[in-house]
Amino acid sequence: METKDMPMFSLSRRARGLLASFLIVMTAAAAPALTQAQTVQLPDFTELVERVGPAVVNIRTLERGRSTTAAGPGGGEVDPSIEEFFRRFGIPIPGRPDPRRGNPPGGSDEPQQRGVGSGFVLSADGFVMTNAHVVDGADEVIVTLTDKREFKARIIGADRRTDVAVVKIEASGLPFVKIGDVNKLKVGEWVMAIGSPFGLENSVTAGIVSAKARDTGDYLPFIQTDVAINPGNSGGPLLNLRGEVVGINSQIYSRSGGFMGISFAIPIDEATRVAEQLRTNGRVIRGRIGVQIAPVTKEVAESIGLGKAAGALVQGVETGGPADKGGVEAGDIITRVDGKVVEKSSDLPRIIGSTKPGTKATLQVFRRGATRDVTVTVAEFEPDRQTRRASAEPGAAPAVKNALGITATDLTEAQRRELKRGGVRVEAVDGAAARAGLREGDIILSLDNTDITDSKQFATIVARVEKARAVSVMVRRGEWTNYLVIRPTR
Repeated sequence: METKDMPMFSLSRRARGLLASFLIVMTAAAAPALTQAQTVQLPDFTELVERVGPAVVNIRTLERGRSTTAAGPGGGEVDPSIEEFFRRFGIPIPGRPDPRRGNPPGGSDEPQQRGVGSGFVLSADGFVMTNAHVVDGADEVIVTLTDKREFKARIIGADRRTDVAVVKIEASGLPFVKIGDVNKLKVGEWVMAIGSPFGLENSVTAGIVSAKARDTGDYLPFIQTDVAINPGNSGGPLLNLRGEVVGINSQIYSRSGGFMGISFAIPIDEATRVAEQLRTNGRVIRGRIGVQIAPVTKEVAESIGLGKAAGALVQGVETGGPADKGGVEAGDIITRVDGKVVEKSSDLPRIIGSTKPGTKATLQVFRRGATRDVTVTVAEFEPDRQTRRASAEPGAAPAVKNALGITATDLTEAQRRELKRGGVRVEAVDGAAARAGLREGDIILSLDNTDITDSKQFATIVARVEKARAVSVMVRRGEWTNYLVIRPTR
């Protein structure tokens, strides 16, 4: 035992010594690597700025014959503290003559600075992308490069709905940006902005992507970041760590007019599609079907048997429009377009807007507890027309009050012809119906997924409703159709 145990003990102690030496060496070797790995996690933007910075431009807009009252980049009065900031740094105050350029004050024919913004060069021959609101209403647009060369720009086209514009300067051999893939952009990823906040040219700020597909507009799912964006940054590029443009800095959430930690950028893939149409046609061609829509709430979805809160609720149908001709009705919920799921109401204008006018589209709609398909021919977007509306007229039958607290009367023949369907007009309301939001003058089109024909049939349906169960009511109010849920008193 003794001769066997001693070698084992000695070997164990030797192994421990070797292991300790090995750990010391490995720790010493790993320490620089760990420090290096930690350093890599904090990005160095210097190379990106040197590479991409020359393709970012300052945009100054001028107007003639306007008042020279000091106005902020957003169009309001300049705050006194900001005005003093402008003076100290020699920055021209929007709406006032630029003392650096010797502009005489007060001359009605002399162009006065209207605002400042940013942009970036799309191609070496001088096409520049920016925001539509940067150049909107400008008499002249001046583009300044990082080498201080100035060019008078020509507006190729501007689209207010997406807030994208393209201008052209007469130059060649310009540095230009590389377009990135927004689909590869991840929440939490580092991004950088270059622009001219308050006219401070080529200012660089950085942050992370806070969210994607943020709904703040009809046609665009915005990129939300915490990159510092202020008036003057509008139209500048949002860049990933590869130096690729992934968005156009467009909006901020602010209660003060300055940066509050939330900013929004237009996804570059959406902006590029718009820019291509602006360069080709000078305008954006969009599809339309002639409906007014609203979100579907969870409460409404459950009450009508839809299941989950998804789709777009049709509140109004344009008389004679594509949807009207195709058989879409107010109160329908559009759930798919050509197989594409409409998860939320804002998806519908984006899908239809990107559809070529003249194309036949199949809409899947949920109507009175069942799903059906209707086919519409997409038209080209144009100014909104008058929607069908039902208004109160004299000559209706006597009103009858029911158990829900609704006093209703038959529609006149004129109202029926205008609506192209039956219903009853609400003359008075109280109790649960009033708490649900029903008002005098509303027209009830359906109750519990059953179309209403007249006041007698309406009373019969109400009498069959279980007193303890919530019921859905499809209501026409002025131009709009919506669902209300009447809940009994508990």
